[in-house]
Amino acid sequence: MNHLSANDKALLELAKTNFKVNKQLLGKWNKQKPKDLDQRFHEAHQKEFAKRDCLACANCCKTTSPIFRQPDIRRMAKALKIKESQLIDRYLKIDEDQDYVLQKSPCFNLLDDNTCAVYEDRPLACREYPHTDRKHMYQIMDLTAQNTLICPAVATIVDKILLGKNS
Repeated sequence: MNHLSANDKALLELAKTNFKVNKQLLGKWNKQKPKDLDQRFHEAHQKEFAKRDCLACANCCKTTSPIFRQPDIRRMAKALKIKESQLIDRYLKIDEDQDYVLQKSPCFNLLDDNTCAVYEDRPLACREYPHTDRKHMYQIMDLTAQNTLICPAVATIVDKILLGKNS
């Protein structure tokens, strides 16, 4: 499997160092709900992902788990040609929030070239990750702060927004 680049490692280390402050600043936006917050995130998202290849990283697939909803389980089991109960027994567990998540990381569908074996049938949470281009960003500021520790792109997006950088 491909490993993180030195630059991406540095971005995640900086995010870890700045986590407490970033979380506080993002938390303020949760309360203030700035009218241009979605626009700021969407613009930064577009700029970052225009130059970033997720397949070069795939840190999300290597280190975390999406939430698997029932439609995700159904779709993925069908794609893998196994029963839903087999998918659950082999690969999933119920977490403290009573959601189905992976038993372990990396994701069992992550291939050596960082592609997904069931890409067209992946969970909704994977489809929407890293959630920096959704509506009502103020609602997920805690999640966004957490994602700065996982996704170098999110770390960059948050850094640019908090520092007011446009490049």
